[in-house]
Amino acid sequence: MFEKYMHVERFGTEETSGIENGVCYIFPKLDGTNASAWLHEGVIRGGSRNRELSLSNDNAGFLSWLMDQDNIKELLFKFPHWILYGEWLVPHTLKTYRASAWRRFHVFDVYDTKERKYLEYSNYAQHLSQYKVDCVPPIDIVGISAEEFPQYLDKNTFLIEDGKGIGEGIVIKNYNYKNKFGRTVWAKILAPEFHKAKEKKSSGKWGDAIESKIAEKYITKHLVDKTFSKVTNENSGWSSKYIPQLLSRVYHDLITEEMWDILKKFKSPAIDFKALNSCVTAKIKELSPELF
Repeated sequence: MFEKYMHVERFGTEETSGIENGVCYIFPKLDGTNASAWLHEGVIRGGSRNRELSLSNDNAGFLSWLMDQDNIKELLFKFPHWILYGEWLVPHTLKTYRASAWRRFHVFDVYDTKERKYLEYSNYAQHLSQYKVDCVPPIDIVGISAEEFPQYLDKNTFLIEDGKGIGEGIVIKNYNYKNKFGRTVWAKILAPEFHKAKEKKSSGKWGDAIESKIAEKYITKHLVDKTFSKVTNENSGWSSKYIPQLLSRVYHDLITEEMWDILKKFKSPAIDFKALNSCVTAKIKELSPELF
């Protein structure tokens, strides 16, 4: 059941072009680990971003915690066609959340398998509240241009300790918008401080090496999305087992299509191709963390 619906999970993107044409919900973005919950043959199941969990192969203890949450079970028994997507708030990059927020499941999306669509916040929030299931509320509901979205970054103090700054960023949802591939997507904007922290983390041991600079310049969100669409279409859907194929194809396209330009721009550099492959993988994970 989990594999069947994996292809409709969130596909985040840094791009906001087009998504602002309509009513947009501006949500705070949390910094934990992706989690999901649903019913299968009357049994509650849990997932991470791209796999079903088991007690022997859990994700930061989420499934173990979920099994004891009678309120979530009751909600799903009432709405057995729902999949709950949320953030299992465990320490990641941000350490400034309130003590009461940690190790809780904060729902940010509900997918209706019967209707085959994401429900608008207003259509599920009251039900989650009734069953005392934590829910991420919108900062605002607006109809504005993409250029105005960043003003909401400073307003994301959801679950942050008083005086400890702002959250990771914001997520913009237009429930009526689909991208050119016909998929429901949410746009995201990271706070500058958080983006710098992620860049520093992703650069890892390669730092300012030429391989890291090449990956930074040539591995773009557009390239990753294009390759992802090819892999998805060829395999009639997406599964985590296709991750190696995605990584190798992006790397292949870089070498076959961009090497002449790389040699010109970087003046025929000495390249460690093993290191370059590692930097490309790190960049793909940075641009599309929802796939991993």
